[in-house]
Amino acid sequence: MRPFLATPVLALVLAVSAAAQPAERAKAEAMVKEGIAFLKAKGKDAFIAEVQQASGRFHVKPGSTLYLFVYDPKGLTLAFGMNPAAAGTNRWNLKDPDGKFIIQDIIRTGQKKGGGWTEYKWPNPTTGKVEEKTSFCMAEGDVIMGCGIYK
Repeated sequence: MRPFLATPVLALVLAVSAAAQPAERAKAEAMVKEGIAFLKAKGKDAFIAEVQQASGRFHVKPGSTLYLFVYDPKGLTLAFGMNPAAAGTNRWNLKDPDGKFIIQDIIRTGQKKGGGWTEYKWPNPTTGKVEEKTSFCMAEGDVIMGCGIYK
C-alpha cells in the first residue's frame, strides 16, 4: 500500500514545485530588471555597493534564494549578493559538475538583446546541495548581471 500512497504524494510535490517555478522565474527576472534600472539611475559604483551590502535590495534575504550576481565581460566578479567575498575574483573558467563553463554562458546569454535564461548546476544555500539552477541574465554596458532560481 505504501507505493500507492507515495505516488500521489510525489505527484503533489512535483506539481507544487512546477507551479511555483513560473512565479519565482518572474521574481528573478524582475530583480535583474530592477538592477538594470538602479544601475542606470545611480551609476555603477552605487549599484555594486547596493549588491554587496547585506541590507541592500539585491543581496540575499533570509528565507529567499534570490540575489544578484554581477560580472564584467571577462568574468571578473564585480558583486555577488550571496557572498560579497567573491567580488574581485575572476570566474571565467568556473565549471559546474557537468563541465559547463557557467560564467562564460552567463555573459554570452546576458549580452543577447533583451537578455535570456541559462541553466547550470550550483550549490543551493538552503539545502547545501548542488542543484539545477536557471538564471535570467542581462547586460547594461560593461556590466552583466543575473538572478537565478533552483528547479
